[in-house]
Amino acid sequence: MFNIGDKIAYPIHGAGIIEAIEEREILGKSRKYYIMRMPLNNMKVMIPLDNVEDIGIRSVISLKEVEQVMAVLASDVTKMPQNWNRRYRANMDRIKSGDIYEVAEVVRNLMLRDREKTLSTGERKILNNARQILLSELILAADMEEAEVVQLIEKVVK
Repeated sequence: MFNIGDKIAYPIHGAGIIEAIEEREILGKSRKYYIMRMPLNNMKVMIPLDNVEDIGIRSVISLKEVEQVMAVLASDVTKMPQNWNRRYRANMDRIKSGDIYEVAEVVRNLMLRDREKTLSTGERKILNNARQILLSELILAADMEEAEVVQLIEKVVK
């Protein structure tokens, strides 16, 4: 169980800080929710407490793990399927895993692919989504501003 003030990562959505734990009635059912504020766009997300483990909520990575994420971003492209549809599904599965290293690989691979040849609309959407997830967690883990993290990612991905 997490507490108010904890920094958590929510797969597919990104990382944020728990601002409150509230009981709300939705569709006639009363449940407890974490109210999480995300550093990007100041968006708030309600996460049902009884689904936390199923969803894959975890603590934000440590500073040491930030260095490991940077190493993933700086490494070479992972082999990806040539077929767009298979590549799309593989990237979506990596993002859904909630593993920040997998998300970093998606960001790196698609950024490098975008530099070689323009990404399709679908892959651009995946890149933007993965980048938002990565940014939100790195902002909280490294206690940096969004612009600093964006520059750092751009510099590290070769």
